Amino acid sequence: MTAPPEVTGSAAEASPEASLQGMSKKAIQGRSLGQIAWMRLKRDKVAMAGAVVITLLILAAIAALLLDRVFDVVHPNEFHQDLIDTQNGTLAPLGSLGGMSSAHPLGVEPVNGRDILARIFAGSWISLLIASLATVLSVLIGTTMGIIAGYFGGWVDTLISRAMDVFLAFPLLVFAMALVGVLPDSVFGLPSETVRIGMLTFIIGFFNWPYIGRIVRGQTLSLREREFVDAARSLGARGPYILFRELLPNLVAPILVYATLLIPTNILFESALSFLGVGINAPTATWGGMLSDASRFYTMPHFMLWPGLAIFVTVLAFNLFGDGLRDALDPRAR
Repeated sequence: MTAPPEVTGSAAEASPEASLQGMSKKAIQGRSLGQIAWMRLKRDKVAMAGAVVITLLILAAIAALLLDRVFDVVHPNEFHQDLIDTQNGTLAPLGSLGGMSSAHPLGVEPVNGRDILARIFAGSWISLLIASLATVLSVLIGTTMGIIAGYFGGWVDTLISRAMDVFLAFPLLVFAMALVGVLPDSVFGLPSETVRIGMLTFIIGFFNWPYIGRIVRGQTLSLREREFVDAARSLGARGPYILFRELLPNLVAPILVYATLLIPTNILFESALSFLGVGINAPTATWGGMLSDASRFYTMPHFMLWPGLAIFVTVLAFNLFGDGLRDALDPRAR
């Protein structure tokens, strides 16, 4: 390459590398797939709003657990009979809007006068804990079974697929009601609350793994024919290495997306069991149990509003964040 006629001297002898010295290193730096997904997720205002709500809910649940069980500051089961109309026999909260005041922003429950806001916060950690642990259990079992069925195929795929069909056809709600309903108050010296949390987590998580198992199996059937898997085989890699070092990293995105969408489903299922009276025993506060108690006071529907609104906001936040995460991790999305 020759310099133009008007360029002479040292400028004509400048190397191509010299023209890059003025460019910043950041300008030519490539972005990883994680950085690209994070940029897409940040641009999705709805998904970020859902993430903020989820974060606030988790912090509120942790704070409620510490204030109730550790510091003994908040008392969700404390009765306030002085706030109940016992003279006229209505047993309704005194005052307007269910006894709302500065001390009880959401009012108090009929009959016993327990603070509704304190019970909603106290019930949040149970719902989030059971839903999260059950989701982790479903993801572990479903991912393992799905990736094994999709990669090996043959009779292994047939056996695992038929097991998925059996679990999907199982009457989970009836089984959960029957099993949790006959649990003793104490097992191996553990309190009833711990036993029921563990049992609900196992039932919800163990019987929901086929959903994510089918998704992982379908993705694995496509990935096992890709070039990087053939290259790993040609280098002598065995099955476990290919499964967990080659295929599993490429399945992280759909697993994360489905996990965020499975958590609200588990919250609804736990609330349904508590509503039917086979969840966590009273007087421990749960959102489903509060709905069940409020249903008896159909003339005062605002007592059902607050726990129902808590479930609605939580499920909506997880669904919005899951949809945004799916769009951010989809390489075909613009």
